[in-house]
Amino acid sequence: MKNNFTRYTLRINTDLFNKLGYIAKCEVRSKNKEIEQLIKMRVLEFEKINGKIDLSKIKG
Repeated sequence: MKNNFTRYTLRINTDLFNKLGYIAKCEVRSKNKEIEQLIKMRVLEFEKINGKIDLSKIKG
């Protein structure tokens, strides 16, 4: 069964990652879901300023 998730390896400073884990725990999320939430917020912020991103015009 195919899903709509892309796997990505993230290299990040250990202290920063641990702080993210603390925030995620306070928000009752996994670290992965916390990162996903931050990305969603950034995309919304970007699109608010620059307009909706047309994925059909993006390669890879």
